[in-house]
Amino acid sequence: MRFGDQVTTYRELDRWTAEVAGAFAGARRVAVWARPRVETVVAVVAGLRAGVPVVPLNPKAGEREVAHILGDSEPDLVLDESLPVSSGVELAPVSPAAPALIVYTSGTTGPPKGVVLSHGAIASNLDALAAAWQWTADDTVAHGLPLFHVHGLILGMLGPLRLGGTAFHIGRFSPGAVAAALRSSATVLFGVPTMYHRLAEAASTDTSVASALAGARLLVSGSAALPVVDHERIARATGQRVVERYGMTETLMNCAVRADGDRVPGTVGPPLPGVDVRLVDDEGNDLHAAGEVGEIFVRGPNLFLEYLNRPDATAEAMRDGWFRTGDVATWTGDGAIKIVGRRATDLIKSGGYKIGAGEIENVLLDHPAVAEAAVTGAPDADLGERVVAWIVAAPGAVPDKDELAEWVATQLSPHKRPREIHVLDALPRNAMGKVLKNALT
Repeated sequence: MRFGDQVTTYRELDRWTAEVAGAFAGARRVAVWARPRVETVVAVVAGLRAGVPVVPLNPKAGEREVAHILGDSEPDLVLDESLPVSSGVELAPVSPAAPALIVYTSGTTGPPKGVVLSHGAIASNLDALAAAWQWTADDTVAHGLPLFHVHGLILGMLGPLRLGGTAFHIGRFSPGAVAAALRSSATVLFGVPTMYHRLAEAASTDTSVASALAGARLLVSGSAALPVVDHERIARATGQRVVERYGMTETLMNCAVRADGDRVPGTVGPPLPGVDVRLVDDEGNDLHAAGEVGEIFVRGPNLFLEYLNRPDATAEAMRDGWFRTGDVATWTGDGAIKIVGRRATDLIKSGGYKIGAGEIENVLLDHPAVAEAAVTGAPDADLGERVVAWIVAAPGAVPDKDELAEWVATQLSPHKRPREIHVLDALPRNAMGKVLKNALT
């Protein structure tokens, strides 16, 4: 593993994680502040070895988020830069069905839910991606992604480790840092659309960035749809076509454009080996013809075990063994998936993050100047979508928009800050009192 100039070999990782795993003995769960440091990955791998589920914590999370996650997961240890060690502890084999990670994802109507992922789900999904991308131990995967969610932690760090390759975290993302990594040793780049948007801009004017991207074996984008315009800008500047994949915290990766497949902008490839995908219409019928729009249902060894402490939410998300993603898509003529959007309007994808509108609305409503609140996403050339808040002022109050944005960023995370705030006399509602978000434009 490489974090900047810091290198950890497999021999060192083996010794270090064995000692930390020994210190985890007897723990029910462990939480770790998932900073982009080697200690984060050591704690996660140690948890995998000890059979103790690890809860990655967003280091920029606000007080309310942290309190909810710690109260919900009840970890026996909360770790930061200093990791406990204990040598000489014999580690028992861990079942593939055992919980490995509990990753919290923003819901659309309340606080984040803990997605419980098994050892088997992670292993099978990484192996399926390795087959699709011809990913081997010879590859060095570079990225500057956060380590508290699936993309950066599981794909970006555990993926290379499972294959015996190198994981290279570049630290804070910048086109220059990406170019330096690719010129150094990296062969594969993982990123989100916001990163590729900035890389496309840089590559169009900086030949050193363009040549570095051109030399990569594979450029992979995920976490949200990459706009066609950025696909084409990168292709023109570098001769490279970015491959996209589609997944969720609850399912890991479902589809991926293959390394030797057609790289068509707007498509996320066919289902991965071992993963079953259906498109279902509103009446529950399977759709097979190209162009027909339906909700994506997923089944396979990649599925999560449950939402922690939420059997109601788990049951609601499943139908006869299939997970209902809430995403809407069509089949292409060659058996790939093209994502159309969300069935609901309350999940915002901004800068590679999935943000639940309801969570932000609840925080805004806690502010004394706000009587009503609704949150939507708006198209954004850089972020993919930006967070937009629509509020009705409390009687006699004159809301300060900058103060409200800062309030959200303090209570939650900075990336959940509204980029626009509109003050209305009233929110549009239907006869049942539900806010008509499609009217908020």
